[in-house]
Amino acid sequence: MAKRSSRREFLRGGPAAESLAEAIQAAMPPATPGASSPQPPSGTYLIHVSRQAMACQFEALFNAGGPTEVTTAGVQAMELVGALEAQLSYFRQESDISRINRTAALEAVEVEPRLFDLVTLAVALYRQTGGAYDITATSLWEVWGFARRKGTLPDDEAIARARAHVGSDLVELDPDRRTVRFRRPGVKLNLGSLGKGYALDRASEVLEAAGIGDFLLHAGQSSVLARGSRLETGPLARAESRPGWTVGIPHPLRPDRRWAEVRLQDRALGTSGGAFQSFRHGGKRYVHILDPRTGRPAQGTIAVTVFAPTAALADALSTAFFVMGPEPARQYCTEHPEIAAVVFCEGRGQAGFEVHTVGFAEDEFRVAPTRVPPNEVQFG
Repeated sequence: MAKRSSRREFLRGGPAAESLAEAIQAAMPPATPGASSPQPPSGTYLIHVSRQAMACQFEALFNAGGPTEVTTAGVQAMELVGALEAQLSYFRQESDISRINRTAALEAVEVEPRLFDLVTLAVALYRQTGGAYDITATSLWEVWGFARRKGTLPDDEAIARARAHVGSDLVELDPDRRTVRFRRPGVKLNLGSLGKGYALDRASEVLEAAGIGDFLLHAGQSSVLARGSRLETGPLARAESRPGWTVGIPHPLRPDRRWAEVRLQDRALGTSGGAFQSFRHGGKRYVHILDPRTGRPAQGTIAVTVFAPTAALADALSTAFFVMGPEPARQYCTEHPEIAAVVFCEGRGQAGFEVHTVGFAEDEFRVAPTRVPPNEVQFG
């Protein structure tokens, strides 16, 4: 196990050509839509329930042999995910977010309680991160072409025009009336940076209400929430059972090797990386994660994984830390001990990249550069 100095661990590996998120892509075998009881390799014994939503695959994993209600509750949880997509989607004209974006500059818009709480959380994180996390960065996202998944290099004037509509201080919240109002026309909200995590949080409530205490939820493998423990049985089970769910973080260059193991129990994980949405211009790579403070793509970070009490918070902070970089992320975790993070950064020399870890208990994180067993599910 790697030796760590308080909350300031610096680990170094080989050159990083792609982000951690890209390394994870092939790790999870495709799931069958709807409820299923697949025949995994001996020792796995999991029941899977899944559906497509929010441009990714959502999945619930349960221990086989547990409560008989798991499949029914899993389907109900996945149905809720679909309903939340209809509420949160920036791309659907009938969604609550689109209604807010059309109307809130003209008048205060009353918002459903849970959605109001989510927007309130996002605005609070904007202040805590010094503007690094901002759900109003939509205009920048559009001018850079990422809304159309077709990257474009805007000129300085276009960026300046877009930035005039950016800043969560332009969002006025009234908790008594549960209303949202924009202080300036042109402001637009986009909850894509925490929507998947929020959907996992809400899905977990459905499962817990059904009396299910052991499960793991993920959305596209980049957002993960775990409750209780995975029960390992069969010839490939480990001799020493550990509480929680073992989550593997792959090496960014060698997906067949696990870079680290994390024990996830009653906690969530969120990963942000620039591998899947980026473009090159003039020999330079531009990622889709934008720094709202400059109006330009974040630089220097390869990928970030954050561990937090809720999946929405983990997702939001993984985006914020990607923008902020390792030292501000370390400071945030120091001030919020319930948060832990792994930050992959560009590096010089033979190492090629740096990995910064902070906030983990001694028994929940270990560097483990071992070959991944063929039946092991990895998440990032």
